[in-house]
Amino acid sequence: MSAPENIYETRRLLDEYLLFHYGTPAEVLPWENGPREALNFPVRTVMELIDLPRTPCEAVALDLGCAVGRSSFELATFGVRVLGIDYSQSFVDAASQLVRDGSMPYERVDEGSARTSLIARVPENLRRDRVTFEQGDAMNLRADLGDYDIVHAANLFCRLTDPLKLIERLPSLVRTGGQLLLTTPCTWLEEFTPRGNWPQGSTREWLTSLLEPHFELSKTCDMPFLIREHARKYQWSVALGMRWHRK
Repeated sequence: MSAPENIYETRRLLDEYLLFHYGTPAEVLPWENGPREALNFPVRTVMELIDLPRTPCEAVALDLGCAVGRSSFELATFGVRVLGIDYSQSFVDAASQLVRDGSMPYERVDEGSARTSLIARVPENLRRDRVTFEQGDAMNLRADLGDYDIVHAANLFCRLTDPLKLIERLPSLVRTGGQLLLTTPCTWLEEFTPRGNWPQGSTREWLTSLLEPHFELSKTCDMPFLIREHARKYQWSVALGMRWHRK
């Protein structure tokens, strides 16, 4: 019996994430009456959560669960040097190609076997030279990773086997006065996280109880996002967005 396929290393999911991160509104959502406020989520998780007055010149940022890298590139617009880390080697390879070339081809599923060839492009105003990517496990980050002025983790916690391992590491990753930008759709599934590692109640209350000893909560917001499966099927979700400052 063959081992189960790792969905995060499939071309199908890579293409889906490239569209989610780099697709234009028309490429993602051709329907005029669709939920357009849910587009550009990887951009909004930076732009709507970051505290600009607290972003020092020549700051360093860490993007955990960076996928194919759009949020990492957005962080670099603030004069920040960014390290993006993702568990998927195929995502990291794609993000690294985007650093090198600024673009890469992919396919969008339209319906059944129908596909459209598209190009993922890093906008020209974004600083590709300030961003690097590496493969890593958010639950077992390398010991010499250092600390950062900004740590960004979008929709990561409920995809980890043991999210507490990352949460317990966060205070050492964020410098005093630095900011922690988090989003989560609170979608706890046993295929990713054993039930015993889920919050017992509200994800927001759970995160607050764990982070408050080390961080001060300065912003919360609801952040809709849209993932296209094909031209007539989408996943519409609302993530909880939080900005914390390190005490």
